[in-house]
This record gives sequence, C-alpha cells and structure tokens, in this order.
Amino acid sequence: MKPILFILLFSSCILVNAQTGIIRGRVLDKNTQEAVIGANVVIEGTTTGAPTDIEGYYKITNVPVGSFNLVATSIGYNSLTKFNIILNSGNEQIVNFELVESATTLDEIVVKFDKGKSASAADMITPLSVQALTTEEIKSNPGGNFDISRVIQALPGVAGSPSGNVRNDIIIRGGAPNENVFYLDGIEIPVINHFQTQGSSGGPQGMLNVSFIEDVKLSSSAFGAQFDNALASVFEIKQREGNPERVSGNIRLSGTEIAGTLEGPINPKTNFLVSARRSYLQLLFEVLDLPIRPSFWDFQFKVAHKLDNKTTLTALGVGAIDDFTLVAPRNATPENQYILSSTPTINQWNYTTGFSLKRLIDKGFVNVALSRNVFNNNVDRFEDRQEGDESKRILKIRSQETENKLRLDVNKFVNGWKFSYGGMAQYVQYTSDYYNRLVKEQTDDQGNVTVPEQVINFNTDIDFVKYGFFGQVAKNFFNQRLLISGGLRTDMNTFTDSGNNPVNTLSPRISFSYSVTNTLNWNTSFGSYYKIPTYTMLGYRDDSGELQNKDTEYIRSNHAVTGFQFLPKEDLKFTVEGFYKRYNQYPISVRNGISLANEGGDFNAIGNEEIVSTGDGNTYGFEFSVQQKLVKSTFAVLSYTFVRSKFAGADGVMVPSSWDNRHLLSGLVGQKFKRNWEVGVKYRLAAGAPYTPFDLVQSQLNYATLGTGILDFTRLNTERLISFNQLDLRVDKKYNFKKTTLDLYIDIQNLFRFPSPDLPEYTFTRNAENTDFVTTDGQPLKQDGSNAIPLILQDQSPFFVPTIGFIFEF
Repeated sequence: MKPILFILLFSSCILVNAQTGIIRGRVLDKNTQEAVIGANVVIEGTTTGAPTDIEGYYKITNVPVGSFNLVATSIGYNSLTKFNIILNSGNEQIVNFELVESATTLDEIVVKFDKGKSASAADMITPLSVQALTTEEIKSNPGGNFDISRVIQALPGVAGSPSGNVRNDIIIRGGAPNENVFYLDGIEIPVINHFQTQGSSGGPQGMLNVSFIEDVKLSSSAFGAQFDNALASVFEIKQREGNPERVSGNIRLSGTEIAGTLEGPINPKTNFLVSARRSYLQLLFEVLDLPIRPSFWDFQFKVAHKLDNKTTLTALGVGAIDDFTLVAPRNATPENQYILSSTPTINQWNYTTGFSLKRLIDKGFVNVALSRNVFNNNVDRFEDRQEGDESKRILKIRSQETENKLRLDVNKFVNGWKFSYGGMAQYVQYTSDYYNRLVKEQTDDQGNVTVPEQVINFNTDIDFVKYGFFGQVAKNFFNQRLLISGGLRTDMNTFTDSGNNPVNTLSPRISFSYSVTNTLNWNTSFGSYYKIPTYTMLGYRDDSGELQNKDTEYIRSNHAVTGFQFLPKEDLKFTVEGFYKRYNQYPISVRNGISLANEGGDFNAIGNEEIVSTGDGNTYGFEFSVQQKLVKSTFAVLSYTFVRSKFAGADGVMVPSSWDNRHLLSGLVGQKFKRNWEVGVKYRLAAGAPYTPFDLVQSQLNYATLGTGILDFTRLNTERLISFNQLDLRVDKKYNFKKTTLDLYIDIQNLFRFPSPDLPEYTFTRNAENTDFVTTDGQPLKQDGSNAIPLILQDQSPFFVPTIGFIFEF
C-alpha cells in the first residue's frame, strides 16, 4: 500500500509541474477610469505577457503555475508592479491595474522629475498614513484564518482587542473601534463581524469572503473628504468581478467552518460572484466541553453588468445570521461557571445590499450608490440562567438599526488637477426595547432599603435624515515634486438640536507630499473630522419616555501627522510617521461621569444611557515599518508603534483609555519553496491594556443577583493586563491538476502557547464538586453575599488554535 501511495504522490508532483493557468484582467487610468489601450502586461523577468485591447482587457494563457510578480507598462504612464501573484490551474487569476500618468511625454526635450519612481506615487488624495493589502496577503496570512479584521491587526498603528484574541476590535492609533468606517465597492457596510457589539464594530469573526476581494486600502489619517463619520480610519475594500468566460469556484473546509464560492458569466455583458459559509464551532466547543455555543451563517454576492462602454451597474450584498447560546459543561470548573453566569445569549442578523453605477465622463467619472443596511440585535441574560423568568432578568435588548443611503461623487482630472465633489443623504430608523439591571435592591433584616435598585429601562423609536456635502482638490507642483491635496466637508442631521447647522461640522483637511529625492518623500497632513454619536445614544429615553440626548454634538477629532517614506527599490519600502489626535465633544456618561472611551466594550451594547458631549481626549505616538515585497521566494513585513491614548471624564482628568496599548510590534516572514510549498510566520506583541479593578464591597453585595462584579470607577483604568504575545504559523501545499487545484494548509495560532491576557473575573468560591458556593457559616448563600468567600479569577490560559483545512478550486 505504501509504495502505491508514494507512486501516486510522485505522479501528482510531476503533474503539478506540468500544469498551466490563465491570467486576465484590465488596465485603467487611475484618475479617469478610462481603458488604457495597448498597455503591456508581462511576468517580471520574462517575455511572457499580452497587450490590452480597445477596452483595456488583457489575457495571458499557458502560464506555468506558481508565484511571480506582474508588471504593467504603457507609454505616457508610470509602470506598476503587482507582487506575489499566485497562479493555480483551478481558477483563472484576475489581476487589474490602475496606472498613473507620467510627467514625461514623447515630444518633450527636457527630462522631468520621475514621479513614478518616487515614494509618493500611490495616491494624490491620501499621500500618507496608507496601508494596502492584496487578496493573496490576506489568504496566506498566518493566524488570519481568511479574516480581514485579524489580518489588519498586524499593520502599523493597529491593535486588536485589549483582552487578546476574543474579539476582532480594530483600534487605530488609540481610537475606539467605532471610529472606523468600511466601504465595499463604494457602499458603506456598518457591520463586518459576526456577533457585533451594538454601538461599536468588534466581534469574534469577520463576515467578508476573501475570495471576492481584489485589495484593501486602509487610511489612518488624511481621509478623502467623500467619507463621512470617520475619526480613526477608512477601509476601502475593492471586490473583483466574476470570471467572464466560464463558471468556476472554490470550496473551503476547515476545523471550524465550510464555505463555497461560485462565479462566472450570465451573458457577455454580465458576470456574478456568490458565496455562502456555515460555521460548526458549536460542535467543536461541545467536544472541548466549553459552555459557549456560537453558530453563524453568512452570505455574499456581486453582479456586474456593463450597460455600455462607459457605464457599469453593480449589485452587491453581504449578510449574516448569528446565534450564541450557552450549555452547562460536563466539567463545571469555576471559569466555566463564571461564563455561564455572566455571559448573555445573543441572536443577531444583518445585511447590506445596494446598487452602484459608474459612468465615465469627459476626463473623469461619476459614481452613484444606493444602498440599505439593517442590523437586528437580540440579547438576554438572567440570574442563574433562569431563562423566561422575568423577575430574574438582568439584561434585555431588542433593537434594530436601518439605514437607507444615497451617495453621489463626481471625479475629474483636468490639466494635472484632480478634483471631486458630491454629497450623501441617509434615512435612518432605530428602535430599541432595552432593560439593564445594574444593581439589585438590597434590604436589611427589618426590610429597610440599604442599596437602591439601579435599572435602565426604556423603549424608543426614532427616525431622521443625515446629509452632507464635500469637495476635494489635488495637484502636483514644481515638476511633480510637491503634491498638495485639500478638502472640505460638512455633515448635518434632522435629529439633534444643532444638527442642521453646517458650520458646526465644517471639516477642512490639507496634505502635503514633497519628493526630496526620487526615493525619499516627506509627508504632512492636518485635518478635522466629525462623527455623529451612535444610535444607541441618540435613541436613549428616561423613565418618563423623553429623549435625553438630542442636545449632543458630533464628536470632533483634529489630526496632525508628519513623516517620511523611503523607497530604495520598488519592492522595498520604509516609513516613519508621528501623529497627534485631539478629541473634543466626546460622550461622557451622566450616570458615572466616565468617558465612554474609558469604559471599553463587551458583547452587549454601548451607549444606552444619558450622555453629555463635553469630553476631551488625545492620542499621540509614532510608527515605523519596513515592507519587502516578494523577491525571488521571500517576502517580509516589520512594524513598531508607540501610542498613548488618554481621555477625560466629567472631572477633566486625563486617564489612560481602554485603547492605551503603548507598544505594538508585529513581524511577518513568508518563504516559498519548490513544488508549491509555502511557509509563513507572524509575530505580534501588544503591551498590556489598562482596566478598572473591582469594587470589592459592592461586588460582594451584588454578585448573587448580577453574576458579575462591579467596577471601582474611583480607580479607573489604574491596572494593566499582561502583554499580548502570539506567534502564528501557516504551511500551505498546493496540488495543481488539469483544471482543478487542491490547497492543503495548516494554520496554528499561538504556536508557543503564550499566556493570553484576559480581564479578571469576580466570583464566589465554590465547593470541590462545583455544585454550590462555599460560605463562612456553612449556611446557604445569602442574597447580599455577606457569608460568601470572594474569589478573583485570573484566567490567562493560552489561546491556542490549530486548524487543518483545504481549499478546492475548480
């Protein structure tokens, strides 16, 4: 039997080496989106390639499978290289290019400065604080598990959840997770994670299908003026189109989920992409005897139709169904018992769907996007998990957020001037039935109230309109050595008291990029940015049913960023940037005087309380990064960030925020070997995030009814978690057959099992059998916990996740 297996394996290796694939794509002018006719696209270091046709399309056939770099060139344009293109025999590889006009023309005698080889050739609107990821970098990222949110956490200035790998929080330069906005082909998608926290953007698992993605651009400052509601970053996620010639797809199976993607032509002018994914984490956790049972579905589609040579209509959608339940484990450890008593059950569903129309005009293009997104959130928690007994209820959330959006932007490139203008309008609906018992009433032996009950309980139903306008202009001067980009935006709404005043949110921004040499750039930007408070804040009502937060203001953040970018070679980049962000009008809780930036977040909801817009804060620091694109068979990335994040509450005292990580370090190295083997290693370090310790007296009084401890806000964020350390490993082996490809992979998160930081947990000591609490007098536990023996759990168990899976392409 073994000789037969060896012969089969040897034969498959020979077959692999003989297989070929197809590369196709399109070359466009970056500024006008017009087709670049006659451009040459070749595999770097070879003569294998193809020219573009009258519509900018190219097709390279009979390309041996493997990894390589692809170069696009055209007279009058700067050349552009796409690195680490992986070609398999199963799917055609679609690679698109957007070229920028060069400063030289054939009839010019004087040779001008070659901007194409300078370090700032990437973007006229956002010349700094930009990171980009390709689909291959996302797919092959060690520990990423095909999850964009996790992959992004290794970029400069980006941190994840303060408590390690539990959530997909994206914290950019010390800002809260809800300060980021996400756009999918120009349509905003407010929910990108499963089990998302309402009022934030975190969650344990990303929703987006990597097979759809062409590239991801992250701007952590100097945002284009067309983007509203962003304080920390803008994510622009570009999806590719489906295969225009044949039906193809892939199936991905791992230890936690199964996913399928299908694509192909509908007719000569229309193509599609569609996918579905189903998790079976609940089965894995049952085998591991864990009390949590998360389960989800997600779906995604894109249909592109070419109305004529100048007009393309695209329909897209993404949605998810999430269910999070709890089951008593066979082994009732203190940690498992705490999870059962403190964790809510969650049922969510959400979707974003819409249409976008791109129309080419003279020296430019127009985008129109019409979309709708809905987020439905149901959360429950009861004392001792006595579901259905309303007298035991601790938490209830029944809420829905709906947005209907229309966006328009006009983009022109005339005589070296790039300018755009447009606006947006949104009709918002928000409903919520909210109950949260913060403290249960306590009485003495005579029935006198010693601790009054604290409850937030309200129903709300609001609707209003958000609208805004913007303008942006950019131009290169002094023989393209100096780039200046400026923009202006204002946003308004019909809900808040001052919401219709455009002056209140007037947000200018300006950026400079000076090419010191062909390889060295100095970049600087200044800007003001605004974000409307979350709907959970705007919809809050008091006991009399009156809306309490109509007088809130937009949160303001002023950015100042400067730095250098050094590009000694096209495939090697060094960057260093310093940043300072000043926050004003930040929400402060009226109940406890704490800035919401200092309260962190969990899986429930953020903002269901009365707030005032009087908070201040600041974040500052610097970043250093070096990136080596694929050369021969190696690629690598290294980055370090120093960041401080501090916010003040009602007392005006600046304290470290929940996002004050201070030190962030990440590195990634990938190596490609013969016979389609690839190995990647990624390391991440984040210094311990701050947290607030428990109020031991109040925690003992209330634990029996709340199932959790109560924080001592007089010692706000005075303690810190241990540092987060993690080394991830990924190994891929691809088998290419005639028209199919099999990719076997092993992905291990936290290979060396470093301890994982996690917030302390307050509980009472239980007996050896974990069937009841131990008491000081041997009697049953008293309601006020006075005879309990308090216990602080410090669970730093390693978050070790090995995954074995395969991807079958056809």
